Amino acid sequence: MLKDVTLGQYFPGETAVHKMDPRTKLVLVIVYIVALFLAKGAAGYALVAGCLLAVVWISKIHLKVILKGLKPLMLIIILTAVLNLFYGQGEPLVQFWIFKITKQGIENAVFMVLRITLLVAGTFMLTYTTSPIALTDGLESLLSPLKKIGAPVHELAMMMCIALRFIPTLIEETDKIMSAQKARGADFESGNILARAKALIPILVPLFISAFRRADELATAMECRCYHGGEGRTKLHALHYAGRDYTAYCLGALMLAGVIVLRRFGL
Repeated sequence: MLKDVTLGQYFPGETAVHKMDPRTKLVLVIVYIVALFLAKGAAGYALVAGCLLAVVWISKIHLKVILKGLKPLMLIIILTAVLNLFYGQGEPLVQFWIFKITKQGIENAVFMVLRITLLVAGTFMLTYTTSPIALTDGLESLLSPLKKIGAPVHELAMMMCIALRFIPTLIEETDKIMSAQKARGADFESGNILARAKALIPILVPLFISAFRRADELATAMECRCYHGGEGRTKLHALHYAGRDYTAYCLGALMLAGVIVLRRFGL
């Protein structure tokens, strides 16, 4: 299951999506999330899903990679669907004790599952097609107006991207520790919830030690390279908007406008 977590991974490529300015992708992800939460009916969700599939096709990221990344979230998605299934007004189709399933409840459950799935998949596409360095530069550039009020923009962007970058590393480390503990006879699958939680202690302790060791090594490496924050730093590759970025902005605005129009008509 841990090997299915793909958040934070970067798949290099030469497609238009990969070459797009990271600032454009960050803004469009925000526009995408806003459009997703504004979508009200099947037509609105279909429009958002169609835009996402178009981006996946252009980026040449295999759909199975995205579906694989959704597997660890299946429990949350199913639980959300079940909870929304019983929250609906109208004539009950099925009723058991105090629980009732209505047509509105089914629609709520379906749309909520679609919303979570599309939200996670769209976020995955940002990290799949953008390197951590480019993501840091784009985030710092977008937050640069906050420097006027003394906000440590460079440090915040650096911390966020380092945390995102180390997700796959920590997952791989956890998998190695679990395999080593299983080889020593540890059992993580039998017993009640309390027993399973107690069995995780042999994993958490070495994982925390490994994480702190990696953090210390990273800090030492940054100090050896005379890293002193963002003050006075220059960039090897300056960010510049290209024609594809303006085209992407226009398409994102059209998608958002389309969702608003469909929502107005209840579609």
